[in-house]
Amino acid sequence: MSDKIRVLIIDDSAIMRRLITKMLSVHPAIEIVGTALNGRFGLEKMESLKPELIILDLEMPEMNGIEFLKEKRRRQNNIPVLVLSAVATKGAKITMEALSLGASDFILKPSGEDMNKVQRNLIEMVLSFCPNAPKVNWEASVSSLSETSKISQDNILKSTAKITSEEPEDFLQPIIKIPEIRILVIGISTGGPNALRDILPKFPANFPVPIVIVQHMPAGFTKEFAESLNKICPLQVKEAADNDLVKAGRILIAQGGKHLKFEKKTLATVVRVVDGDPVSGHKPSVDVMFDSAAEVYGTNCLACIMTGMGRDGAENIGKIMKRGGITMGQDQKSSIVYGMPHIALKLKHLQLVRPLDKIAETAINIVTKRTITE
Repeated sequence: MSDKIRVLIIDDSAIMRRLITKMLSVHPAIEIVGTALNGRFGLEKMESLKPELIILDLEMPEMNGIEFLKEKRRRQNNIPVLVLSAVATKGAKITMEALSLGASDFILKPSGEDMNKVQRNLIEMVLSFCPNAPKVNWEASVSSLSETSKISQDNILKSTAKITSEEPEDFLQPIIKIPEIRILVIGISTGGPNALRDILPKFPANFPVPIVIVQHMPAGFTKEFAESLNKICPLQVKEAADNDLVKAGRILIAQGGKHLKFEKKTLATVVRVVDGDPVSGHKPSVDVMFDSAAEVYGTNCLACIMTGMGRDGAENIGKIMKRGGITMGQDQKSSIVYGMPHIALKLKHLQLVRPLDKIAETAINIVTKRTITE
């Protein structure tokens, strides 16, 4: 039995199947065990080849990706699925439907721009979603690939290094007192769509403070993502627009491709949706939002940093803590990628660590009762 991550690629384009195979095959821990040109053949190969991860196109003849996911769910098959998504309004809508049907996450189809970056992201996501792969230490991320698209042994070791089993208590900072909370801000990345679909419906319609979220997601997808969440949440969920009021009863999702900041006006606080260079490698950036939240809300802010590769948000969540706000991170076991919350913890910028299924409960109790629950 191979100790490699077994991947099945389902895409009607022979060119795309070859390209994805070539991109992934450079990593010695990944094995492409098969390909299929539509969902029907994909189902057959899923059963016979028993992959650990499926990479799925959505628009295919005979049986498309949505139909594949519906049948996969009917068969109670739990193999993670990473969707290959097109950049278009239609692509965004169908991608959100795929996530609602159990797809783990999505990545944009390679389009010829910065193929090395696409390759690195694809490899990182495959390693992240494989249930039998080691949890990955994304502080030592894969560096740039060479012109021949070969990853050096040093970088392979870095990209698959196991996180040391540190006790969170060694790094957590004390909570001197629980302030009155006026906003909950959340930063999240890889694995975020499904994590947010898990926690946000738990917030009641009368939750007394606004929730503002930066989810790393390309431009053109966050509107559909917010609308898909709005269908399952008691609170209103919408993509943030410039000068939107930050108010109770509303969850704002930062626009893909734009930064989100807060601006305090005479009668209310609004969000500003602004352009600019990527910060901490991202736009929208969690660091940008946390920095602005610290400035505008200070001690009255509850910040949560969740699953995601890289370090976006890990630095500036510390500003919220230093201003007297409360900071919380998702734990290692429930994170798809233990990068952002892990670095925040190691920087001693967190006061609480909670599993995914306890994050909403903890936040609700802090805001409404000013108490900490385990």
